[in-house]
Amino acid sequence: MALPLRLKFDMDYYNQVLFEGNSCVKKFILNRPHKLNSLNYHMVSQMTQKLKQYESDPNVKLVILKGKGKAFCAGGDVVSAYICIMAGHWVMAAKFYEKQLILDHIIATYKKPLIAMVDGIVMGGGAGLSMNATFRVVTENTVFAMPEAEIGLFTDVGASYFLSRLPGHLGEYLALTGARINGREMVGCSLATHFVLSKNLPLLESALEKVTSGDKAAFSEIISKFSEETGVEEDGFFNRRLDIINKCFSRKTVEEILSSLEQDNGQEEWILNAINSMKSSCPLSLKISCRSIREGRVQAVEQCLIREYTIFCNIVRRTVSNDFFEGSRAMLLEKDKKPKWEPSKLELVSEEMVEKCFAKIDEDGWEFLKFPVRLYSVDDVRARL
Repeated sequence: MALPLRLKFDMDYYNQVLFEGNSCVKKFILNRPHKLNSLNYHMVSQMTQKLKQYESDPNVKLVILKGKGKAFCAGGDVVSAYICIMAGHWVMAAKFYEKQLILDHIIATYKKPLIAMVDGIVMGGGAGLSMNATFRVVTENTVFAMPEAEIGLFTDVGASYFLSRLPGHLGEYLALTGARINGREMVGCSLATHFVLSKNLPLLESALEKVTSGDKAAFSEIISKFSEETGVEEDGFFNRRLDIINKCFSRKTVEEILSSLEQDNGQEEWILNAINSMKSSCPLSLKISCRSIREGRVQAVEQCLIREYTIFCNIVRRTVSNDFFEGSRAMLLEKDKKPKWEPSKLELVSEEMVEKCFAKIDEDGWEFLKFPVRLYSVDDVRARL
């Protein structure tokens, strides 16, 4: 018998994250495959609650994050945020973003081993979940990108922390071009910790479920048994291109970065793609992302997330421009793919405009992002691996 529409809707709503596992090993399964597991307020709230519960449960030794379908998680639900803000509720969108960053911070400072199994697309908010985990397992199906500048946002969810720590200026390259890299390349540049063939993930899960100790070394040893050599040393994206990336993306300004790419490096396809992406992306977003990545290089994860929250609030509040709304319209809603950015060119984006996006919002009730007290810092967690 077919379920009533209302009942089916309610079940779908509450099943957007599935919680499975045994008493020692808990699994979070993102379950919006038709939306590429994009995150909404309810999903973030559920995961936050469960993570806190499991962290204080002495029986729980390990948490696994995974996604159903062809994506781990393609990001936050931008369309829902857009609709909310257009209805006059930018503060509500900011509240969701605050909750998302707090979840990312909990994952980054989690006192128990946490494994993200990234078997598919991972972008934006999905990167915030997975790249902050203790272990980041990727496969031949994994595709990573941070394309926020294409819709008038900026590289966020802790990316100013984890991208800024990549070799050379690879972080700026990924942030400014939205370039995609695969699982093998992610291991090669330390975004991921292990490469496991997709077909072997069920076997890895089964092995992990049998562990009753919370020893991180034991989990690392099990994952390593199923891991494959990536081969990036012979034909790696960053090994072949990092010299050019470092030369161009170390330039002081985004204008100089783009000029260096155009003038010095021939007609290689990946360079042309980088140029075209930067030219079509939001100029203000590019400058915000570049500055944020560079500030993050010398900051703790908490400082990075606090700054990113402030920038996001300024963007959705339209402190400087309407670019996020125009980008969402052009790329996600009407899909004409012809956003009209304002300012329209990099040279028209002043330092004052960028500075305003990093500044405290002068409105009653607005505060900088604050985190619940955590026992460990992200550096403590990584040091114990």
